[in-house]
Amino acid sequence: MAATVEVKVSAAIVAAVAVAFAAYEAASVFAPLAIALFTIGIVWPLQDRLQTRMPKLAALAITLIVTIVVCLAFASLAVWGFGRVARSLVADAPRYQALYENMVRWLDDHGVSVAGVWAEHFNVGWLLHATQRVAGRINVTLRFWLIALVYVILGLLEVGEIRRKIEALGNREVTRVLLDGSAATAVKFRKYLLVRTQMSALTGLFVGLFAWVAGLQFAAEWGVIAFVLNYIPFIGPFVATLFPTLLAMTHFGSWQAILAVFVGLNVIQFTVGSYIEPLVSGGVLSISPFVVLFAIFFWTFLWGLIGTFIGVPITLATLTFCNQHPSSQWVADLLGGREQKPVAKA
Repeated sequence: MAATVEVKVSAAIVAAVAVAFAAYEAASVFAPLAIALFTIGIVWPLQDRLQTRMPKLAALAITLIVTIVVCLAFASLAVWGFGRVARSLVADAPRYQALYENMVRWLDDHGVSVAGVWAEHFNVGWLLHATQRVAGRINVTLRFWLIALVYVILGLLEVGEIRRKIEALGNREVTRVLLDGSAATAVKFRKYLLVRTQMSALTGLFVGLFAWVAGLQFAAEWGVIAFVLNYIPFIGPFVATLFPTLLAMTHFGSWQAILAVFVGLNVIQFTVGSYIEPLVSGGVLSISPFVVLFAIFFWTFLWGLIGTFIGVPITLATLTFCNQHPSSQWVADLLGGREQKPVAKA
């Protein structure tokens, strides 16, 4: 019996490594598919409700319009906040230049030649290469979201047909696992997005209040920026902390005040992002907080920024399907939270 268990565990590890390698090598295929499946799970109740009252294509058009409008609204909030702040940063360019020159002089006095390193590595050729990379990244991003949109359209049109095909399978246990797992995963996707929205709103509120109390300019804008960027774990909060600190460098006259702003913002981000949110999402979604953090780091390594956003939903789906069958329920029990319920055997 022990040998059989060891073989199963070894096979599971090998399979997991193989899946991770395939996901890494075929990121351009699987990453937009993962985003599309997550989106379908979120918007399907709207599509399902609409297509009972009107033709399917009309319901699909309304669902896509609502989805795109919501995404554009979040993007507009970020553009509004960054636009107002960017004008201030540009206006303070001479101050930043003076700060940079003072830093260079201080480092030169202590034997660190920054100017030489800057001239060696940051030349015109480097600038052109960086510009090409940014242009290429924009092209890849647009292609990515176009593919994801096509997946969403086709997926919403075929949900009913796929369900009928699954119900027609001869193996009733497989049918149950697929249908129940898909339904439970979609519910958890919506719960995850709700929790993420609540924590983002909490972060934005705290950041805005802290900026207002600290006397930092654009308190409302910093709150909005923190709210929007908090949907991207770790990277978003880092950006939302970096820019207010840069503004504080010209707004306040002492390094103590600048340090206080930096520390205060990081305390907010750490408390909400690394403590409150994992605990809330772990309890609501039946995932261990440790697994939440590991999923973010792991999928960021595989897919970059997209992996940062979609890592937890992928882990949610994996554990939910594992919980649907007795042979894999131990994975959900091991990695899940306290509310993980045992599967009902067929």
